[in-house]
Amino acid sequence: MEKLENLKNRIISRVNINLRHLAVDVGPYFRDIVSMERLCRFYSFYGIWSNHAIHFHFSHSNLAGSYFLGRCKVDNSILYKCDVRGDELKENGEVFKADGFDIRLEQDEIIKIKDSFLVKTLVHNFSHDPEKPELFYIENTVSAPYANIHGSPTEGCFLEPFSTVDLTTLQDCRVGTYSYLQVGELSHQEVESGKVWIRVKDVFDFSYVFPEEVLRKRYIAFEPEKGAMGMFMDFVEDRKVDFQVLYDAFNLESPIKEIPSGASINRYSVWKGKNQISRNVLVAQRAYLESSFLGEGANAQENCYIGYSRLEGYDVTAHGASIIYAVLGKKVFVGFNCFLNGKADAMIEIGEGSIIMPHTIIDVTEPISIPDHHMVWGYIRAQEDLIHHSISLEKLSTIKGELTMGRMKFTGDGGAFVGAFQHRIEHILEANGAFFDGEKHQGHAQKGQNISFNIIQPYPQGGMEGLFPTIDIEV
Repeated sequence: MEKLENLKNRIISRVNINLRHLAVDVGPYFRDIVSMERLCRFYSFYGIWSNHAIHFHFSHSNLAGSYFLGRCKVDNSILYKCDVRGDELKENGEVFKADGFDIRLEQDEIIKIKDSFLVKTLVHNFSHDPEKPELFYIENTVSAPYANIHGSPTEGCFLEPFSTVDLTTLQDCRVGTYSYLQVGELSHQEVESGKVWIRVKDVFDFSYVFPEEVLRKRYIAFEPEKGAMGMFMDFVEDRKVDFQVLYDAFNLESPIKEIPSGASINRYSVWKGKNQISRNVLVAQRAYLESSFLGEGANAQENCYIGYSRLEGYDVTAHGASIIYAVLGKKVFVGFNCFLNGKADAMIEIGEGSIIMPHTIIDVTEPISIPDHHMVWGYIRAQEDLIHHSISLEKLSTIKGELTMGRMKFTGDGGAFVGAFQHRIEHILEANGAFFDGEKHQGHAQKGQNISFNIIQPYPQGGMEGLFPTIDIEV
């Protein structure tokens, strides 16, 4: 265990060097975020499938409870209960389009994690950095529980709980608790907690900042030596025992007798109560379903919680989103780490084609109804809150210039903003196999049906306790 402790201190030191311009010390946040006993307890596992070549290399690292798929190299890092998804890695010979350039790859893309400490973090690959299209890197970075690193290479960064970096290249930044970034590139900046920021330079800029007193006092706060606390943490902690049985058993029966055509239920997802799914549905790793209906082509991505809800079909539930006591029309998008918290006597109804922006909180005190084809953001408790927290997609598309509604500010081309979102939703549905016709348009739901899982374990005692042996696995 001595070498594991030294590794932790080394990572903290490396990150602090990168963040010296911000005068940030990550030590008080991460030294005790996970006990050494827990880091030594859990096995790690990896998936083998025929749809993408694998090559795993692990050295001088701890991988407690983490899952790997695709090509991945981990050096001098600690990963605790992380998901590292490599199912969209670019391959040798592909042409990658970025910033108006066509870039032909000379080798397969690889995920490289070095000198980093990731805690309950989702890593979803596909680097959008045109300078390094074959390398998805995470270096000198620490991330707290339920952060998402989605298509976002990071170097020298501190990601606080429930933060998301999406299609953004980050260097030497601190991203505050429950902040969402999709801004292309960002360096040497500190992003305040609760900021939702989407930007394409010279095209559009959307931003919203949660009231600090609401976010910290009720939902999520992160303090040195105390860790993460609030309703978000209580919500996931109350349900973690349901996941434990999945990791204690090597063989589990399918939760339903007959899986519909084209659908996929990950072996490491929780299924409670009476659920019903339709064809081409994807239920991903660490997703949680309870007494819900998912219509054709809908999906529940990693770290999603869907309970007592109905999703009519082709609905996208992005990583970390929670949908409780809600009815969603067709092709509704619920963004990263959204918290839709309805009640049995106060349902949330969302109309067809609507977009719930990433990191939106709808925590109701009364029934709420969102019309078709609307965009919603921010903090919503009652129907009247939608006046300043929603807009029809049609109206938004006409904006050329500036729009301010409450704490939300938008500048630029509204039509381009709406079009970019709708294009991405179509891409997600296509990539997940929502449109599979039995022969064409395969996606993750179909390709993921035949993944085999294999475990690896750390040294059980001695100075190396908790570290995994140097391993190279290639197919």
